[in-house]
Amino acid sequence: MARSRPDDAGPGTEAPPAPSRGHQPPRRRIGVALLLVAATVAAVIALQNGLRLLPHWLNPFAETTRDRSGPALLRSVRDMHRYQAASGDFQVVVDLDKEGKYLPNSLRGRRTLFIGQGTVNAYVDFSRLGSGAISVNSDRTAATVRLPHAQLDSTSLDPKRSYVFSTQRGLFDRVGDFFSSNPNDQQQLYVLAAQKIQTAARDGGLQARADQNTKTMLENMLRALGFKTITVQQAAQ
Repeated sequence: MARSRPDDAGPGTEAPPAPSRGHQPPRRRIGVALLLVAATVAAVIALQNGLRLLPHWLNPFAETTRDRSGPALLRSVRDMHRYQAASGDFQVVVDLDKEGKYLPNSLRGRRTLFIGQGTVNAYVDFSRLGSGAISVNSDRTAATVRLPHAQLDSTSLDPKRSYVFSTQRGLFDRVGDFFSSNPNDQQQLYVLAAQKIQTAARDGGLQARADQNTKTMLENMLRALGFKTITVQQAAQ
């Protein structure tokens, strides 16, 4: 008995359609798309690195910097009523690591080491002295001074001494940096460095040093004015 072939289908049945040559399985199309993306990224990175090796006058993407800023405008002036009693110079290393949520670090991620250097000043605000903050005895030989505790200024980062030490970037981040710049990343590094320096100044005893320096300054000044007994009291923190 002869076996029936697909061509010998009976009436009312249809033969299965022949596969089209232009049709590709979904997985294969995704693989081709990923290869195209990877090739494009590699080409952009190679182009970026190659342009860096060109002389400045041959690089079509070279930039010339011109300062077109206007003069600084004085908006206000205020008198200072404080004594700067101590100043701390600090250095901090900020290790900022941004990882991709679903992609490996080789594709999506950035780790930056930033060296931040800045100063924090500690001062005593004499404008907070009340009417009875200074008392003198009748023969002007003894004086008592009541002072507020020292305060800390905000951190002042030095832009000339603060810099990015190293940056490790994933493939997609390198491409993104090539086409655009993100100033928020740099700002975040400065903010983190300033916060860490401020914490170090608060925990490092800078205010106590300023209190002692202010006390010594007042004692020496009043002693030069002829006072024999000098008492400097500081308000409770």
